Amino acid sequence: MRNCEKLILLMTLIFTATCSAETNWNLQIVNSIGGGISPWLSSEDKVTIEGYILNRSEYMLDGTANYSEGPVGFNGGQWQIYIQGDADTDHAGTAIWMGQNYANLPWAGGVGRYTNEEWIAELDRLNHDPRTGYRFMPGDKVRVTGLTKFYGGKTNINERHDTDPENDLIIELTEPGAGLPAPEIITLDMVKDSENKFIFDQTRQTGCEYYQSRLVRINGVHFVNDANWAPNGQLLITDGTARTFPVLLGIGTGIAVGSNNLSAQFDVIAIFDQEDGSSPNTEGYRLWVTNYDGNGSVLTDGCDLSGVFAAGDINKNCVVNFEDFAMLAADWLKCSNPLLTECQ
Repeated sequence: MRNCEKLILLMTLIFTATCSAETNWNLQIVNSIGGGISPWLSSEDKVTIEGYILNRSEYMLDGTANYSEGPVGFNGGQWQIYIQGDADTDHAGTAIWMGQNYANLPWAGGVGRYTNEEWIAELDRLNHDPRTGYRFMPGDKVRVTGLTKFYGGKTNINERHDTDPENDLIIELTEPGAGLPAPEIITLDMVKDSENKFIFDQTRQTGCEYYQSRLVRINGVHFVNDANWAPNGQLLITDGTARTFPVLLGIGTGIAVGSNNLSAQFDVIAIFDQEDGSSPNTEGYRLWVTNYDGNGSVLTDGCDLSGVFAAGDINKNCVVNFEDFAMLAADWLKCSNPLLTECQ
């Protein structure tokens, strides 16, 4: 009888999760001034979306554990990935975010803080499939379940800034190594008008909203000035007309002061993002490039885009270093004695 009850409960959970599934497109609906109007924003229920992971959180935000009871606004460790829906059926994307010190965000209703140990455990949970232990990578297709909150021009999935375990994000693997979506090729005149203003279209059929939280490619551009090239650096690109567009650099291992070896004219592959902190939320669009592989002609991370890793890249972070050796040694030692049960 107990097994039957468990089966019924499991089927109920599966049915509920299936029924609450939503498209990224519907989740990101906005009003005439760019404010989020998805009914999920006022719901106490969790929403479920599906899509492809576009980035590594550790190349986007600093996840280092840093518990602190202030100052106001200090997040401590942060974690964020972007999920892009299927191009044919779900032309949108969603940011998935969480932070360590929610109570430092009183204006956003923040409640609680994770200790450093708790935060590390949360990161481990978020970065691995709960059923198989698989380590998520860009290009994996996943299912994400969580609460929602509007921020900076888009509807995010998060813990609604509350450490209560009931608010936990859940990320589940549906297809490992499915591959990153092909970046959509756009030109600056598709997202900026002749006066160099962002094109905002409430219907999201054109302009910046159409590409938000998705992978895009802009060809044949150059920096207005590259002096700010550095981790978290903000720069402008131009196509040679009066149009410019902001680029935000991430904190990947290939982005450092002096690492810019791009040719005078280059292409950009990036996540099309928005962070506009005040109403109307019709500005603040940018291209977020989280890492650079040093290829000289395209501002992007080709390793993550191709999913092809060097033979020694054990942890698949596109860098072969001592961390890979340590992981290899640990695995070798674990099964060096065939009589041990974990080797069977």
